[in-house]
Amino acid sequence: MKLVFMGTPEFALEAVKALSKEHEILVVYTKEPKVSGRGNKITKTPVHLWAEEQGIEVKTPKTLRNEEEQHKFAELKADMAVVAAYGLILPQPILEAFPLGCVNIHGSLLPRWRGAAPIQRAIEAGDTKSGITTMKMDAGLDTGDMLLKAEVEITNQTTGGELHDKLAAVGADLIVKTLRDWDKIVPQKQDDSQSCYAAKIEKSESELNLNVPALVLERKIRAFNPYPAVFFEHKGERFKILRAQPSSQKVECGIIERLGNSICLGCADGALEITEIQRQGKKAMSVAELLRGYDF
Repeated sequence: MKLVFMGTPEFALEAVKALSKEHEILVVYTKEPKVSGRGNKITKTPVHLWAEEQGIEVKTPKTLRNEEEQHKFAELKADMAVVAAYGLILPQPILEAFPLGCVNIHGSLLPRWRGAAPIQRAIEAGDTKSGITTMKMDAGLDTGDMLLKAEVEITNQTTGGELHDKLAAVGADLIVKTLRDWDKIVPQKQDDSQSCYAAKIEKSESELNLNVPALVLERKIRAFNPYPAVFFEHKGERFKILRAQPSSQKVECGIIERLGNSICLGCADGALEITEIQRQGKKAMSVAELLRGYDF
């Protein structure tokens, strides 16, 4: 097939690499480069960098809502657009531009989690499984007909980063299979009553809140590892909590306390012991390693 690929982060990179081995990628759409730092450094997305290496044309429009961009899109004469964590809303003229429409690689077992952060929200909610769903896109938020699914287990040790990487690999395999079996797949409607909204993660959510049950906080710590990471301030420095486990220690709710060679968090119904931590400007390390060189 002749494809347009629309994606931005690492999650999308595995998919476009896999697709390029079996299909012609006419052009890649991705978010525009960011300009940051004192030297106004330009940072291109992972998908952007890969496409340039392959000699594939890259487009970075700020919006697809204007007629000019929609006309350019339709002129590409592709069979289908494949979308994976692109970051821009696709208006109806874009969805209808190609004969086979737009297919999305979504990071949940639809209709369970619809929205921007299905990976983190699944762990945070205590789900025991996640997965990938390929779906035909429509005007709704992840409401299109489902094509294929693949499950991935979530254990009580799984972090957001680990689940992300597993789903990226599974998504790449599943989109390839979806296109191979295109003529055999019978699209399935979603049951809207079974859906949850995976809201975008706000910066304010990352600040440590101890007024919650220990299990709730432990799941959030794993879900937000490595990004954006649950953090607290201590002696003018920021510390990221990357992993924690239930503790039998008695710690007052709302208190962060050093107990011997451990650092414990007093939650609403018990305590958590931090097992992996990252001091500001330093690498991630065990708490024991931190305390050997830092007077907490």
